[in-house]
Amino acid sequence: MQLISMGKAAKEAAFQLATASTAQKNQALAIIADELEANAETILAANGKDIENGRKAGLTDALLDRLLLNKLRLTDIANDVRNVISLNDPVGSELDSKVLENGMSLSRRRVPLGVVGVIYEARPNVTIDIAALCLKTGNASILRGGKETFFSNMELVKVIQSALAKAELPAASVQYIEKPDRELVSQLLKLDDYVDMIIPRGGAGLHKMCKENSTIPVIIGGFGISHIFVDDSANLEKSLDVVENAKVQRPSACNSLDTLLVHEKVAAEFLSLIVERMNDKVSFVAEPKAQALMSAATQLRQAGDGDFDTEWLAYTLGVKVVADVKEAIDHMRVHNASHSDAIMTDSLENAELFINSAGSAAVYVNASTRFTDGAQFGLGAEVAVSTQKLHARGPMGLEELTSYKWVGKANYLPRS
Repeated sequence: MQLISMGKAAKEAAFQLATASTAQKNQALAIIADELEANAETILAANGKDIENGRKAGLTDALLDRLLLNKLRLTDIANDVRNVISLNDPVGSELDSKVLENGMSLSRRRVPLGVVGVIYEARPNVTIDIAALCLKTGNASILRGGKETFFSNMELVKVIQSALAKAELPAASVQYIEKPDRELVSQLLKLDDYVDMIIPRGGAGLHKMCKENSTIPVIIGGFGISHIFVDDSANLEKSLDVVENAKVQRPSACNSLDTLLVHEKVAAEFLSLIVERMNDKVSFVAEPKAQALMSAATQLRQAGDGDFDTEWLAYTLGVKVVADVKEAIDHMRVHNASHSDAIMTDSLENAELFINSAGSAAVYVNASTRFTDGAQFGLGAEVAVSTQKLHARGPMGLEELTSYKWVGKANYLPRS
């Protein structure tokens, strides 16, 4: 019954948000940003409890990093909210318009989706990202974070709902499922009378569970093995910088590098450079050809079954030597290249072959996979990174949280 009540309240809130002015929505966002900074001590104290509990529960360093808030991160989150204020409100904009032969003007107008349900794990920043983007686009949201983020999310939701009240918007615009019971997730996935879209943010298991059990459309995203292929034409010194950035800048991120593929003609030289540069930072998991060229590595083991299907989210890097760009693409097709993948090359032909062949939501030429991010793309924050092929792909910003309706205007025109 609790979720049904939440669903009803969210649907009513969505009705009110759909007609809220951009100024009113921006006011709520500004208050959220200010309140995050004003309540920093309380929020960080709550996050400290989550970190302590996470350590006791044996969470990995990667998960603890995702869970951690500090003053700098909280300031960055507040500034991301302020950035959303500066973005154009897509609601009410027209995608295209035309005048039919019968005199009717016909257009497609952007409208909110309605109520968005988001299920996510140890990422308290996601709470603010989702709330900000949903509010800007006139959507209500029902959030369910992981048990790891319980105390952090309780404080963050207090800030959000307080800001909504000050902006004279319904508090039910952003609701949070406080109990971490798995059964409540199953109930949320069946709440199709009230919820219009489900967005899971987490591992493959969460996405699979949502896809198999939801009666509501699900946006699949966030999971995928990220690859970089170093072509024989690539500038190796510059490629080395990109590979290091993609792997070690923030390995817990979903766009961090999982597998390095290297053309056999440059494998000996490039892999020796990789070991020299990253030996003290990364443990390597390599297939036999690569392993033979990386004997100087301190932490090195031969790849086993499933290793090239593993999203590491840690300081671990899979390495494989391939014959050419076509073999690199074949490897990627087998090993779930659906998120972010890159080629290092000075060959226009190989670059275009890679772009056209990769099934990824984001494909890069001579750039790090770490760019797959709403802020980096100029979208503001993101609600998720979609790796499916319908409705939205890549970082989901404001436009991806809208649908459209057809609007026809005429002078009392019956159909002939």
